Amino acid sequence: MPPRKPSPVGAHVPVSGGLVKGLAYAREIGAGAVQVFVSNPRGWAPSAGDPQQDAAFRLACARDGIPAYVHAPYLVNFGSPTEATQRKSVDAVRHALARGAAIGARGVVVHAGSAVAGAHREEALVQLRELLLPVLDGLGDDDPQLLVEPTAGGGQALAATVQDLGPWFAAVDDHPRLGVCLDTCHAYAAGHDLAQPGGMKKALDALVKTVGRGRLGLVHANDSKDPLGSTRDRHEAIGAGSIGRDPFAELFRHPATRGVPVVIETPGDAASHRKDVETLCELRDR
Repeated sequence: MPPRKPSPVGAHVPVSGGLVKGLAYAREIGAGAVQVFVSNPRGWAPSAGDPQQDAAFRLACARDGIPAYVHAPYLVNFGSPTEATQRKSVDAVRHALARGAAIGARGVVVHAGSAVAGAHREEALVQLRELLLPVLDGLGDDDPQLLVEPTAGGGQALAATVQDLGPWFAAVDDHPRLGVCLDTCHAYAAGHDLAQPGGMKKALDALVKTVGRGRLGLVHANDSKDPLGSTRDRHEAIGAGSIGRDPFAELFRHPATRGVPVVIETPGDAASHRKDVETLCELRDR
């Protein structure tokens, strides 16, 4: 087996005032990987960005060996029955991918989406194919990878458990430009018992079995404020929630995470974020 490549540990960083400000925050908390928004996460309006900031961000990440990721707006939902939402979702993802390419991002994270009450999940997956496959087909090898993030469950989620990713991937022909972003809080809320010994390994084994090796492109490392199977997406600091510290050490030991960046999306300020990054680095390096 080749030597284990350490997973860079970082954070979703605020970019109010510009992308370069986000890198300054990353340095303050000791982050070795970053995730950013490139537009309002709770709106549809695209942001043109600043070419000088884009270039400075891209060059700084390359210089310092910091992998960068973009999170698409939360409103994106390819399972929506509303034509306006469908159209805006496609536009938002195309925009996030274009902006990701401009800043040198490795991937763009998008939530798996949901159908609505009374709708058939199978019909929503057909719609997903019609909307997303052209976007994926338009990506080149140098473009960011699209990373689907399973949600916390509840309602008509198109993918919450890792097993749900099977039909999701099949809907777009297991496209080679598609990967996975696994959020530990979401997985726990959806029913994967990551807190029990071996629970993280079991979930990651199931992920590999479902979508294949090499598909995991990013991990959101978040503890959970709520209990197992709550379907509630409420993040907590590492080790301070229902999942606990030890499962995150197990996360780093799994072959599927070898070299895969891990970023926190935990509540708090720079001091608490630095502590979370330090905790994860300690668990990684055990």
